[in-house]
Amino acid sequence: MPPRNKISPHGPTHRPSPQSRSTPAKSPTPSAPTPASWGAARLALTAFFAVDGLLFAAWVVRIPDVRSQVNASHSALGLALLCVSAGAVATMPLIGRLCLRYGSRPVTVASLALLALSVPLPAHTHSVAALGAVLLLFGAGYGGANVAMNSAAVEIVGELGRPVMPSFHAGYSLGGLLGAGVGGLLAGPLTATQWLTLAGLAGLVVSAVAGVALLRSPGARPVATAAASASGTRTAPSAGRTLVLLLGLTALCTAYGEGAVADWTTLHLTDDVHAGARVAAAGYAAYALAMTTGRIGGTWLSTRLGQHRVMLLGGLTAAAGMLLAALAPLVPLALAGFVLVGLGLANIFPLAIAQAGAVGGPKGVALASTLGYAGMLIGPPVIGFLADATSLPIALTTVAATATAAAVLPLAARPRARITP
Repeated sequence: MPPRNKISPHGPTHRPSPQSRSTPAKSPTPSAPTPASWGAARLALTAFFAVDGLLFAAWVVRIPDVRSQVNASHSALGLALLCVSAGAVATMPLIGRLCLRYGSRPVTVASLALLALSVPLPAHTHSVAALGAVLLLFGAGYGGANVAMNSAAVEIVGELGRPVMPSFHAGYSLGGLLGAGVGGLLAGPLTATQWLTLAGLAGLVVSAVAGVALLRSPGARPVATAAASASGTRTAPSAGRTLVLLLGLTALCTAYGEGAVADWTTLHLTDDVHAGARVAAAGYAAYALAMTTGRIGGTWLSTRLGQHRVMLLGGLTAAAGMLLAALAPLVPLALAGFVLVGLGLANIFPLAIAQAGAVGGPKGVALASTLGYAGMLIGPPVIGFLADATSLPIALTTVAATATAAAVLPLAARPRARITP
């Protein structure tokens, strides 16, 4: 999370420093952008985050229908779901270069359009191989959108000089909540093909409207410029790289849980707890609502309790919730468990990435983010193979183990990391 802007206004009796006398025009720069223009850009980018979450949730709540359509086992489905992460990871380096060359905002619009166009495709597949192929395209759009959106968000955060990044991620969670909730309500009236087509069209419309606003808004400073200025003041020596590695492993453990819950919640509720399709979709919606609530209050909690304490309590809460959700035989108890998982995991990943940036600068953020996406990559297939070897409830208990690790790992970095809440 970027530091708060601590530039104070100089009154008439305040004696300026030599630096301020030599560059008098630079002190008001952080407040130079007009509020209306920046408001439009922030609102439009938040809409893109929300559409991203909505489209992903729209796919998640219909995974059971698509699995039945392609007649996939747990392990086969796990391999197909792996293609989402594979497509995302393969696309991310290219999207980063495109953002540097053309700007993050045009790439954001293009990536969200690709994601919206790819959402209806899984419902038209009839084999695991075909499903994996279209999920590669879906993953490419999803990964590209996330890289481009976060690059644009970093630019806006840096220009404003205020920690507004949580508002963008709260938008993603709100979109996921809306997609899961509406998807659950329409699980009976609409087929998977109809629902995913409707979601894709909605994504295209919102992307077009928000894209016009985003592209017409005044551009912020490119990420490359911010990274270059930060690299001169923040380096990652041997000790710093160790701390960044610990924080990256924290992100990996958290992303493992997020990916597992996203891909396997509805199947667990339908197959193991014997919930109906609407209730199963409501389970993911409850998880998304809990995560949204946790992210909205994340800044306040970090200020009151400290970042490491929030991560510790969050990890332990998620671990307890996952054990309850995986092993409880009753639907209400399982739903309550997923709520605890959402609350617990909400702030661990963003706080880990923010602290990695505080310790190692842009290189620290890159390393921690890469490890985090690795967790998202390995989570779904690991759960699938373990489910075939044992059972899906037992496989899901590994999320409790990784959440506990995410709670403890930041404590190892705490004695040497000088990071303020």
